Amino acid sequence: MPANNHEELLLDVAKALAEDKEYPIDGTLLYAMLDYNMVGPSIFKESENHIIYRWPDLNRVGNALLRLWEAQADERAWSEIEYLIRDGKFEVTYTYPDEIDPEESWEDRRDRVVKRHFGDKPIVYPPWPPPDDENVFEL
Repeated sequence: MPANNHEELLLDVAKALAEDKEYPIDGTLLYAMLDYNMVGPSIFKESENHIIYRWPDLNRVGNALLRLWEAQADERAWSEIEYLIRDGKFEVTYTYPDEIDPEESWEDRRDRVVKRHFGDKPIVYPPWPPPDDENVFEL
C-alpha cells in the first residue's frame, strides 16, 4: 500500500475520533481489535483525575478502522491497534497475532494499554445505553 494512502487512512481515523465534540481530541486513546469484518474499538479520554470511556461510533470509527485494516498489503496482518492523540500529534502502534498472549483476555490487554498511556487513574464508564428495541420515553 502506498505510504500516502496509509497516511490518509490514519487521518480518517483521527477525523472520526474528532467528531466527539463533548471532549477535546487531545488525550484520546483508541484501542481496537480487528479481524475480517470485525472491529472492536474502545475510546478513552484522559482528564486530570480520571479517564473517561466514550462509546465509539461504529459507523464512523469502526468503518475508518476497517478500511485501514483491509488496506494492509502484506500477509502478516496486525490484529490490534493503539491510536494515541496527544499534543496535536498521533502515535500508532500495531500488535500482530503472534505478539498476543493467548492466556490474556482482551479486557486485560486493553486495561494494560490504557494504564501504559494514562497511568493508574480510575476509568469512568457511562451507563449502558438502552437496547435498540427498548422504548425510552422522557417525562
